[in-house]
Amino acid sequence: MTLKQLEAFYWAATLGTFAIAAERLHVTQSTLSKRIAELEDSLGNALFDRSGQRAQLTPAGTALLPRVRAMLDLENDIRETLARGEVIEGRCHVGISELSATTWFPAFVAAVGQQYPLLQIHPQVGLTKELERLVERGKLDCAVVTGSSVSAELHCETIAEVDFSWMASPARLKRGTVLDAARMALHPVIASSVDSGLAEPLQAWATHAGVQLREVLPCNSLTTILAMTVAGMGISFLPRHYVQPLVRRKMLVELRSDPPLPTIAYRFIRRRDDTRQLVARMRAAVVQEIDFDMPNPLWSAGSG
Repeated sequence: MTLKQLEAFYWAATLGTFAIAAERLHVTQSTLSKRIAELEDSLGNALFDRSGQRAQLTPAGTALLPRVRAMLDLENDIRETLARGEVIEGRCHVGISELSATTWFPAFVAAVGQQYPLLQIHPQVGLTKELERLVERGKLDCAVVTGSSVSAELHCETIAEVDFSWMASPARLKRGTVLDAARMALHPVIASSVDSGLAEPLQAWATHAGVQLREVLPCNSLTTILAMTVAGMGISFLPRHYVQPLVRRKMLVELRSDPPLPTIAYRFIRRRDDTRQLVARMRAAVVQEIDFDMPNPLWSAGSG
């Protein structure tokens, strides 16, 4: 019995498929299957029932799983205590939003590259619900998302907050216009779709303000929301600091609302059972580098 065999068994059992477990451990599926088979031979018990389309834990496998988890936790504690200078290498799959991708993430990748030159960062840009599912399934090592996770499998930690404001084209509304219930009823709202972590705070704000949103135009792209708002197709709530170059160029105007929009929390998420040093180091690097006030370089280059 070896730790690699136990690790192969644990991730195959918790992630649900040999293929995803092999990807998580950076081995081929055949290597993972061999390690599990060797463990079964060593223990004299089948740990997976392979008779169906998907391998299911046998009673022996179910009984073994919490004990393997305890052994892997102990291994991680030993490594963390005795190997502070451990080399971090391989690949790290990180989920981010479009806002992250166009603000702090490039600086994060550069900083990680300097500190861990043997580590490759593989980003995936997406919406909160999609990224949560990928972290939960082990396809992503971690992610930075908005909203609060409802999954018991995920650990969720607030690491940044962003101020949002209502914005419109100056052709639609004047700067400083107060959006009360009557005015809100006159304008379509261009907003992120329900899979975004921004949909929930928008609905909570509308409920608290007693506002009935006349029409919501859902969109999966921050860039497209901005373009539609600049074109005067509706109003939108956007990261205040992020869009200031467009406000200065009089492409957007900032509006007011009573009550004001809430501050939006951004959270670092990972699987609760993922205690690898890789994820701990990435969390520390994200906390060090995350800065949503960094300008979009494409806008700042033309804003003078």
